[in-house]
Amino acid sequence: MPYFGTNSTKRLSECHPDLQLLFHEVVKHWNCAVITGRRKEQEQNQAYHEGRSKLKYPASPHNKTPSRGTDVIPWFPAPPHIRWNDREAFYCFGGFVLGVAAKMGIHIRWGGDWDRDEELHDQSFFDLPHFELI
Repeated sequence: MPYFGTNSTKRLSECHPDLQLLFHEVVKHWNCAVITGRRKEQEQNQAYHEGRSKLKYPASPHNKTPSRGTDVIPWFPAPPHIRWNDREAFYCFGGFVLGVAAKMGIHIRWGGDWDRDEELHDQSFFDLPHFELI
């Protein structure tokens, strides 16, 4: 059964309890890694300047304590473990997380469908690892 490593566990511990519950359930069924929990000012502004975020500090859900946003990616057992260019894997994983969240009654938004209309091609900014509480 998949499980979170030390780094993922630490990053997830910085997140809201609902996100912790959600991703502890997700990892039972899908191997994944938490790459971002809470972001401090320098980290958030760097993400903004690199185009990985549309929000400067302190406007991001990542900047709350506890964090109301997290970045979680599919983790593959065989190298390369992280496959940034495998968009299909990110979309499949995003749908799985949304389904688990709905079943648990946890309301989230995913960076592949910001407006939550189930139309994936109408986004102007894609942040496929991003999940946030709404």
